[in-house]
Amino acid sequence: MSNFLFRSTFNVQCSILVIRYSVNMFLISTIESLPEVSRQLLDAFPDSRVFALYGRMGAGKTTLIRELCRTLGVTGEVQSPTFSIINEYKTLSDDSVFHFDLYRINKIEELFDIGYEEYMYSGSYCFIEWPELAGDLLPEGTVRLEISGEKERVIRF
Repeated sequence: MSNFLFRSTFNVQCSILVIRYSVNMFLISTIESLPEVSRQLLDAFPDSRVFALYGRMGAGKTTLIRELCRTLGVTGEVQSPTFSIINEYKTLSDDSVFHFDLYRINKIEELFDIGYEEYMYSGSYCFIEWPELAGDLLPEGTVRLEISGEKERVIRF
């Protein structure tokens, strides 16, 4: 099965009010399709720099971030910063890309201690695993990606 980017729009009329509802998702059946999915995701949000990845343990958050970093030109090793909380990678053009893993954050104050604002408002790409632990501290306009599925993965945004 190949990748599919689904973009559906539904209009629902309630009296004089029209509600527009969009469903955007990727269906991923093989890991080999991740380079194309990563390119399409970045193309879909050209002005966005903060991406929050939601999903259970083992859903593929780190794997997707690794591919997003490759698409952006990161040449070094990309791995989850579980213990360091944040990793900085450099692209071929020397731009910074930040990778957060908030799994070990116990209190919201810990984000202030690491200076999260400097990263998330820097204009650099920021990819965040376990963003629910950040609460309302994610910047406005953060792209939220939800990864689910077992054999095939679904990414909803």
